[in-house]
Amino acid sequence: MADRAVAGDKTQGRQSGGRGRRRLSVDERREELIDAALQLFSARSPEDISIDDVAAAAGASRALVYHYFGGKYELYIAALGSAAKKLSVLLEPPTEGKPLDRLRISLKRYFDFVESHAAGYTALLRGGPADRSGEAGEIVDGIRRLLLDRILHSLDVGDPPPVLRITLRSWMAVVETAGLDWLENRDIPRADLERLLVDQLVAIMQTAGRHDSGTGALFDRLAQEELGK
Repeated sequence: MADRAVAGDKTQGRQSGGRGRRRLSVDERREELIDAALQLFSARSPEDISIDDVAAAAGASRALVYHYFGGKYELYIAALGSAAKKLSVLLEPPTEGKPLDRLRISLKRYFDFVESHAAGYTALLRGGPADRSGEAGEIVDGIRRLLLDRILHSLDVGDPPPVLRITLRSWMAVVETAGLDWLENRDIPRADLERLLVDQLVAIMQTAGRHDSGTGALFDRLAQEELGK
């Protein structure tokens, strides 16, 4: 059946004008299907998308999609995993500069992904099972844990006190919402949005510092380093 699926896809490529489908490697063809799926999953819930929709968007046969992924859920997980992997590579932490400068660099890289992989970002944060359980939830939670780790690394913090952890996770939710809103509206320059988000973090850390001495000490250190003292 798998051979017939691949053969059918080659025939479809010849019949549709010889677009060179058969010259794609297995990995390239798989990525093409994932890219098509991400575009669809970013706009609609996976429950509303069929394998036929993905096949049509990719210019492939229905049988070929099943050949590579086995079913829609497997394709959805592969698409989310692809988006998460690309984001994790971009978020490798900077090694030089003041803490807030490193955070600004990380945030810029994050929005580089938001802008250049809009479908992947949107699919990562929207749609899917309502409770985000199972593999889908693990992928999204994994990215959020990675983001928290990168932020702590930028701030030179190892084990954060509870108030700081809650504050940073709350800010991460703000960044996610801002990214989705910016993609939808694009009515503020991206650089201005990035500066706004850094300023918001500074403001909520100052507030959190009133409730926790460790967070307060971190805020004072960051302020002194930012001013070059």
